[in-house]
Amino acid sequence: MERPEVLQREVKALVFDQYGTIVDMQGGLTEAVTPFLRDKGWDGDPHQFVTWWRRTHYENSMIDALCDRGHTPYRQIGHRAVSHVMDRAGLAYTQDEVRWLVAQIETLKPFPDVIDALHRLRGAGYRLVILSNGDRDMLEAAGPHIGFPFDHVISVQEAGYFKPHWKTYAKAEEIVGLDRSSCLFVANHAFDCVGAKSYGMRTAFIDRRRRPFGETPHQPDLIVKDFGELAAAMGAAVS
Repeated sequence: MERPEVLQREVKALVFDQYGTIVDMQGGLTEAVTPFLRDKGWDGDPHQFVTWWRRTHYENSMIDALCDRGHTPYRQIGHRAVSHVMDRAGLAYTQDEVRWLVAQIETLKPFPDVIDALHRLRGAGYRLVILSNGDRDMLEAAGPHIGFPFDHVISVQEAGYFKPHWKTYAKAEEIVGLDRSSCLFVANHAFDCVGAKSYGMRTAFIDRRRRPFGETPHQPDLIVKDFGELAAAMGAAVS
């Protein structure tokens, strides 16, 4: 891992994943689906339902990027994933219900430690950027629910691939206007850190779930438990 003082000297921008890193996707979606599933008479675990949903979405987005036959919108892949999981759970549903569930992604709230840390990082002079697999309009709709003005909010639509395809990080580098080595990519997901690191960005892994990063030549430069620890490591003073 890189020494914090080196990162503080050389990093000019922090580039954040949004879903699961800035906003609490697992917790927020579980809260949304719990009454929905109860009304459906399903006696399974809502947390597990959301895990199935997110895993299916991830698998479908990776297939989309690997097939390289044109970028499918995040929302469309979300509809496919939710429909699949409803079928798996043996639930009857309408397409309006599927659309409603996917739309809950746009209303997710940030983790409690995020906003204060972002203000600290901005006060320390860093540029703050979102790079998300979400569609442009979904990210725009999510803005008021997050409540922080990022310098750039970038959708992978601009690159035409889902992360961790290298072109997504290249597009962020182009839009931000800084060399990739001056960008610290921040994610709660190892695959996203691996993608950014393999492209040449520095990376920080938010280890909220206390899980090993895994064996890969693309290890993160920084591992922290939350955003408060990230801000401290980057030299951002307590506000």
